[in-house]
Amino acid sequence: MTLKQYILLAQMESTTTSFFPAFIGILYAWYNYDTFHLGFSLLGLLTAILFHLAVNIRDNYLDYYIADNKNAYSAQEMVVGKENIPLKNVRLAYWISGIVALVIGLYLVLQTSLFLFYIGFGGMLIGALYTMGPVPINSTPYGEFFVGLAMGFGIFTAMVYLNAYDVIQLNWITMVQLIIASIPTSITVMTVSLANNICDLEEDIEDNRFTLPYHIGVDKALVVFKYFYYAAYIAIILSLLFGTFPRLVALSLLTFPYVLKNIRIFMKEQDKRTTFITTIINSAVIPVPIIITLFIGTWLDI
Repeated sequence: MTLKQYILLAQMESTTTSFFPAFIGILYAWYNYDTFHLGFSLLGLLTAILFHLAVNIRDNYLDYYIADNKNAYSAQEMVVGKENIPLKNVRLAYWISGIVALVIGLYLVLQTSLFLFYIGFGGMLIGALYTMGPVPINSTPYGEFFVGLAMGFGIFTAMVYLNAYDVIQLNWITMVQLIIASIPTSITVMTVSLANNICDLEEDIEDNRFTLPYHIGVDKALVVFKYFYYAAYIAIILSLLFGTFPRLVALSLLTFPYVLKNIRIFMKEQDKRTTFITTIINSAVIPVPIIITLFIGTWLDI
């Protein structure tokens, strides 16, 4: 397998959903605990990205395998079919990526504590079960919750701990603050997953995937979609009130009208080729201003 084929299979562009919570976690630790460990941060980021890539490759493998078994024309439009990549090489790619991520993660656990193991292993377990097992998580109505838990809360909390493991006090107040601070990035991942499931509802039913829109209907799923975004902005406000975000992060609230505009576009029409992109845009519009204002606010103490 060439590097180009690996990049295409792994959907490198999607790793922003791992970058954003990681960066916010690093900055959160810097602001709240005045600490930063560059080496641990880089290794933690590498672990998250490699495992993300492993899950993406596994997902592409399964999509092609299902389509090919049905002799569907779409199989030849997928990366595996277009690039004519042997399935054994695809399997090898996701196993190697996942194992390297696990080894780096275990090293970081040995350098810190078992708390990181529980957070990291929990996220990896969710990632593995997302497309594996007799009933993969992505075939259930709980996919959005678990992907948000693993990528939003899990990566964010792991990066906070990697940078502040020697000073942070893990009590219920700290955990509540971490949960609330992780909600904006958790929500962006969850809304992308939900929007994708809404658009692919008929195809998913054919493939025996019964996601949240199947169980509650598209109309109610769209209501959930809308309120997910509201929860993200409420969480930002709460973090400001708790003092766990610098005051400058309040500027990130100015993105709400633009996000609301994109919400309305998608709610009016749910199409993978035309309106789904608004959800992808929102997944960057929400966290990027938080990262910028969190960095400047921490640096200048404003």
